Amino acid sequence: MNFNLSQMPDRNVRPRTNGITMVMDKGLSLQEAKNFLSVSYPHIDIIKLGFGTSYVTPNLREKLELYRSYDLPIYFGGTLFEAFLIRNQFDDYIAVCKDFGIDYMEVSDGSITIPHAEKCGYIEKLTKHGTVLSEVGSKDAAHIIPPYKWIELMRAELDAGATYVIAEAREAGNVGIYRGSGEVREGLVQEILTQIPGEKIIWEAPQKAQQLYFIELLGCNVNLGNIAPTEVIAMEAMRIGLRGDTFELFLNKKGS
Repeated sequence: MNFNLSQMPDRNVRPRTNGITMVMDKGLSLQEAKNFLSVSYPHIDIIKLGFGTSYVTPNLREKLELYRSYDLPIYFGGTLFEAFLIRNQFDDYIAVCKDFGIDYMEVSDGSITIPHAEKCGYIEKLTKHGTVLSEVGSKDAAHIIPPYKWIELMRAELDAGATYVIAEAREAGNVGIYRGSGEVREGLVQEILTQIPGEKIIWEAPQKAQQLYFIELLGCNVNLGNIAPTEVIAMEAMRIGLRGDTFELFLNKKGS
């Protein structure tokens, strides 16, 4: 940090396994990615090339090399995994990840229906090739999953070998753990946390109010995902009580 302040929360530092910030790159140019990294690099833990953007991104290998030069794990969005799967190209997906040096992989079923035992089987297979993140929740706002089912799915996917489970919200933050308005389904979140360790969950939280909710609930070291590149610095300030919304959160006490 640039200067000393007392009464600051104990923010985990990189490399960290808890308190991670996953950033969604939806199509930054190489220069934009360089600019973004020059400012935000110390506060980023994982980069996701959102949904299927990696298929159409120019200079993809060069961009991946740029992120790797900062020692940042990169993965392709779960929608790309589903696009391969629905075309019966699972082995091709593995080959593409190997070809591009991708060793983080997301297994999701937000756009297609996959029997859950089969989904867990894909997780198990992919753990032989790298780190697996599995996403739970549907991208269909009309498909409401009851809390007990979220817990059951998350537990099974962690048992299958996923390093983290991702709580679905889409890029807009209006499905899954959120209502269509973006409001947090608080009862769902609280119930999940009675059974699933918070440090094993990445909460997709693209909206400021959503980020604030989880920081207030779980502290500065909550795992947050789908963060826009332009919001990383602002969110890091909010994590540690240096934004109006969290200004008093850690005063006279240590955050965790």
